[in-house]
Amino acid sequence: MKRFVAVLICSAFLMPLIGSAEEHRYYDRERRDYHVWNDGESRAYRHWLMEERRERRYREYRRLRAAQQREYWRWRHEHADWR
Repeated sequence: MKRFVAVLICSAFLMPLIGSAEEHRYYDRERRDYHVWNDGESRAYRHWLMEERRERRYREYRRLRAAQQREYWRWRHEHADWR
């Protein structure tokens, strides 16, 4: 019983760490390829949103309209070496 409780407690602490390490994949229709959304992609997106588009507030990528998402991937392909 003690082992079961110990495993349960450990898993409760480790689950948020495992969940935050998830990487999402997004499909780029124009180029017909997938992009992995990781820390580097998140930094590039934040740069594009704040510097290139001059947005005043951060918006999650998944909340952008489809046209804006396509615009981001076009920029990203042109700036593949961005950090």
